[in-house]
Amino acid sequence: MNVNIRPWQLEDKPSLQKYAVNVKIFNNMTDSFPNPYTEDRAEMFLQMAISGTGPLLMAITVDAEVVGSIGLHPQFDIQKKNAELGYWLGEPFWGKGIMTIAVPKMTTYGFMQTDVNRIFAKPFGRNKGSQKVLEKSGYVLEAIIKDGFFKNGQYEDELIYAVRRKEWMEKL
Repeated sequence: MNVNIRPWQLEDKPSLQKYAVNVKIFNNMTDSFPNPYTEDRAEMFLQMAISGTGPLLMAITVDAEVVGSIGLHPQFDIQKKNAELGYWLGEPFWGKGIMTIAVPKMTTYGFMQTDVNRIFAKPFGRNKGSQKVLEKSGYVLEAIIKDGFFKNGQYEDELIYAVRRKEWMEKL
């Protein structure tokens, strides 16, 4: 199994929509992630990802097939040296170790291509799979915010995991 990250391409639209149109993925994402994931939303996402005007977004591939997305969302103002890591993976690929390859690749890419000092991720407290991915990737749990998220009509715990440039680059 060959796992990589690469820039998005317009030709990725069928795979993007195929795997993103899943309520289980939506339930672990911010509300800005569309549900259902329509063809129009896939087109809008790809245009934004390819334009380079927003977050640094990459496709996750397994043996050249696009199976998910990973990105860094630069922060601003006094948090300008931070970027939030976000990702999702198509359900057929869960539990196969793909994200434990993709997250370190994106983290390294982020530190090499930007001047951020800290990359952080905020999984739901109930999302044990994402927590394990972050921990295996070298991220450290910094905080648990009780009821910090409100998703699907209920409060959810917000966890904050992070890694800093110096510690990450020393491992390379």
